[in-house]
Amino acid sequence: MSGCYYRRLPEAVEPQFQAFSPTDYTRSNWDPEIQHGSPPLALLTKLIEELSAGSGLRVGRLSLDILGAIPVAPVRARAWVERPGSRVCMMVAEMQADRPGGPARAVARVTAWLLATADTSDIGTDRYPPLTEGRAEPLPSVFAEAGGYFDAINWRPQRAPDESGAVSWFSTMANIVDAEPTTALQRLAVVVDCANGVGAVLDPNQIAFMNTDTVLHLHRLPTGNDFALRARASIGPDGLGVTTAEVYDKTGFIGTSAQTILIQRGPAN
Repeated sequence: MSGCYYRRLPEAVEPQFQAFSPTDYTRSNWDPEIQHGSPPLALLTKLIEELSAGSGLRVGRLSLDILGAIPVAPVRARAWVERPGSRVCMMVAEMQADRPGGPARAVARVTAWLLATADTSDIGTDRYPPLTEGRAEPLPSVFAEAGGYFDAINWRPQRAPDESGAVSWFSTMANIVDAEPTTALQRLAVVVDCANGVGAVLDPNQIAFMNTDTVLHLHRLPTGNDFALRARASIGPDGLGVTTAEVYDKTGFIGTSAQTILIQRGPAN
């Protein structure tokens, strides 16, 4: 790993918050002054994993809602238990940012369902067979030249898509916070938002298709630092769309993701 998406700042004024400064690796391709959706998802996932440590529960679903433009500026974040339980528990993590002339506002929130674990290896099933990584194809120029977030990931598109969706493999090349340990779930969180780009059916030079959320369901936890997304988008007649994806690690199929898309003709900003 080289570098990080966030640097930890001295303790926030409010004791329940942690403060962070985003690096250039968080910058979005739509607007360099705002953060790409994946780093906030990964940071808030980190807070949820830290809060749930030792509970005997594991994340089954992560749902990121982007509540506003997330600036590339100091932010603070916190996590809490929304619905306690020994078998089923909901935890929430939230990121806030200052705004000129007004109070801080929430800009991103992750809701996680955590469930008690048990040994079901004898009845485990996978919906799809594993994906094998092939030779990487060139990135679309709009992403290859974007910089920022895309400087911190290794994106390897695969051969032309078929009717089942486009496939790309990803690895992250940076830690989430400073040199702190990064889990496989956090590494997956920092690339899964890319499904919207993988499954794109519109030309991003002509039409902006920004997702407002990312929802990840996992029937098993990921391993390693190589993840594949097989994604496809559907565009409605009234300016909305949906991107869905199957998610893989090198061992096989691990879950699904879905994103709601706002379609806008012309530049995103």
